[in-house]
Amino acid sequence: MTTPAPSPGDIAKWNRWFAIETNNLAWTLAEESARTPAQQEEMINGAHAAAYHWSKVGSELNKARAEMLLGLVHALVGNGSLAMLYARRSFEYISSHESPDWEIALAHAVLALAADAAEDRSLHAEHYALAKAAGDAIADSGDKEIFDRVFTQLPAPRVTQTR
Repeated sequence: MTTPAPSPGDIAKWNRWFAIETNNLAWTLAEESARTPAQQEEMINGAHAAAYHWSKVGSELNKARAEMLLGLVHALVGNGSLAMLYARRSFEYISSHESPDWEIALAHAVLALAADAAEDRSLHAEHYALAKAAGDAIADSGDKEIFDRVFTQLPAPRVTQTR
């Protein structure tokens, strides 16, 4: 006895469900102040799974947000080059489209965090300052709280001493 193939509509529903669930899982883990190695792996896998499922059913905005999440999680675990790849692509989309205040602030914060992980001090300092200014201007308190959970993980730019 063979199981009938799911309909395209069912597959789309499942992709959307998995995109949302894995996205939420990865964001929840990313917002934790400390993660075990197993949680870090789950966070990365969740972010990649979300990106995959959004690639099947999401809008360009969903895909850009998935790349922002990928940039964030890779930065948090120190994968600087991957973090920069995803953070830059997400930032390019968010900054070239009409976006809400919280999303612009978050895009700057994720790019700053990715730059820090990639040891690009200049880019880190630039986007840290832009993220802070944009974060301070977020109008909605709930959106500000979400931004702050990411921004608090972002180290301040290092001051270079000259002699």
